[in-house]
Amino acid sequence: MRAVEEAQEDAADVAIYEERKAALGTEKALPADVTIDILRGSSRLKALRNWRNLTQAEMASAVGVSQGFLSDLESNRRKPSEQTSTMLAKAMDVPSEWIES
Repeated sequence: MRAVEEAQEDAADVAIYEERKAALGTEKALPADVTIDILRGSSRLKALRNWRNLTQAEMASAVGVSQGFLSDLESNRRKPSEQTSTMLAKAMDVPSEWIES
């Protein structure tokens, strides 16, 4: 009897997970490596850049900003404009929601 209850609980948990995942849309779910980097203390922007294996210099060049400005963005000393967020997302080939969140 206990095994049946556990199986039903597992099925309910999976259903809730799938429902929430569908509500978010697959493009909004951050990759596990990015989430782990964030949990270890990196900002979302830095975690995404690391995930894409880009240096600050490479990223800054691709976006057209200075490395110092990018460092300020990564350390949350500055906030990117909407245009900069769009360029960051494009440079890393990620959804813009990942940058803006």
